[in-house]
This record gives sequence, structure tokens and C-alpha cells, in this order.
Amino acid sequence: MTDALTAGVHALMREATQRAILPRYRMLAAHEITAKAADDVVTVADAEAEDILAAGLARLLPEAAIVGEEAAHADPAVLDRLGDTLCWIVDPLDGTNNFAAGKPPFGVLIALAEKGETVAGWIYDCLTGRFCLAARGGGAFIDGERVHARTSGQAPPIAAISLVFADPDRRQALKTQIAPHYTLVDIPRCAAEQYPRLVLGQNDVSIFERTLAWDHAAGVLFTNEAGGKAARPDGSAYRVDRHLEPGLIGAASPAVWD
Repeated sequence: MTDALTAGVHALMREATQRAILPRYRMLAAHEITAKAADDVVTVADAEAEDILAAGLARLLPEAAIVGEEAAHADPAVLDRLGDTLCWIVDPLDGTNNFAAGKPPFGVLIALAEKGETVAGWIYDCLTGRFCLAARGGGAFIDGERVHARTSGQAPPIAAISLVFADPDRRQALKTQIAPHYTLVDIPRCAAEQYPRLVLGQNDVSIFERTLAWDHAAGVLFTNEAGGKAARPDGSAYRVDRHLEPGLIGAASPAVWD
């Protein structure tokens, strides 16, 4: 991953934020918010931001396919590109439910995958401008400074667990088998916030049921490159071309993950 590529991605994230996202923050009309699925919405800002990002990414790396969350929702066949030689993966507005409700956090997530494996990831906080990046084998950085994952130091450890998308049996199992061993905190409903929390010592563990590529590709790489661990429950690596499989655990250290 070159410095020029990262600079280009960073500029696109800022552009989408300034042109499509922030002008509509707390300014959305009712008809600009649409239910996409149970407990999930999409706004005009999502679509406009994705258009800006997709056009810009195509200029940065023309040979790469582009899989955007909204494009894939409109045409699931787009998902077939996740295993391509090179593929951009775009979440134009992560944390849309928060954004639509007029509250933080929300951000932009972009990843670059090679044959199903994430090789670079970028995470942008639209309100604070915090910019996280990671490259395979190259470490993790926040605002240009290399970061190393750290635990909260709390006992019991702090766990952010989403039960929203778990089926009833899975939800009950999480509550009875995992919850008693941790201090549970609410999830931010925003992967662009959740993964930095694992690295920055705010949360020790996160358990995800849905593992869609646009939500997790950048964050998994960022966590692992920072020295934490994010993997499937059986310990196998997360791959974007298998993102429909459920279950993912992120932790502030390999020991906590184990």
C-alpha cells in the first residue's frame, strides 16, 4: 500500500463526509430515511456518499472491482466480486441508524481485498476526523501514529456484545455462557467506532453475529495489525468472500481472545 493510495482514500473519505454526510446530519427529512431491513435503515446520505467514493476509488485503482453496501443491496450479484484479484469494499456511512437518529458515532469504512483477503483498510470518523489505517504486514495507525492494541485493565474484562442479529437460541447462549464473565457495555452500533475501541483500551472483547464485508474488513485488519486479534470463533481468519458466514470475535489481545 503506497502513501499516495492512502492519501487518495483519505481525501475521498473527507470529500464524501463534507459533501454528502455532514450537510444532512440532523437535517434529514422523513422521506430521506428508508427502512432497508428489520432494525436497519438507509438514507440519501448513504447513496450519495457511495457514489462519490465509488467514482473516486475507480480513478485511484481502475483495475479493482468495487463492492459498495448500497450497490450490493440493490443487486446481490455485486457480491460475487468480493473474491476478485483486487476489490474495493465500501461502507459509505457506517452507523446509519445513529446518523438517522441524529447522534454519534458514524463513519466511513473502506477496505482493499486481494482474492478474498483484506490487504488494506481505512476507518474515518466523520465528526472527529479520526483516521485509522492498516496494511497487511505494515501495522496499524491512527492519525499517522502507529498504535498497539491494549486491554482495558479491568476485571472482569469489558465486553461489547450485539444481540440484535442473533437468533433467539444464540442470543440466550450468549447471555448465559458469556455475559457472566464480563462487564457488559452497550455496543455503539458502528463498526467504525467498535474496532478502535478494542485497540484503544476501551473494550476488551466484541462478539459479532453478522460479519458483512463492508462492516468488518477494515476493522478486522486494523485490530490484527495493532496486535489484537479478530477471527472466526474457531480461530480461522476472516475472509471477505465468506462474509455471509455468522460469527466473529474481536479482542484487545490474543490472550483475551483465547
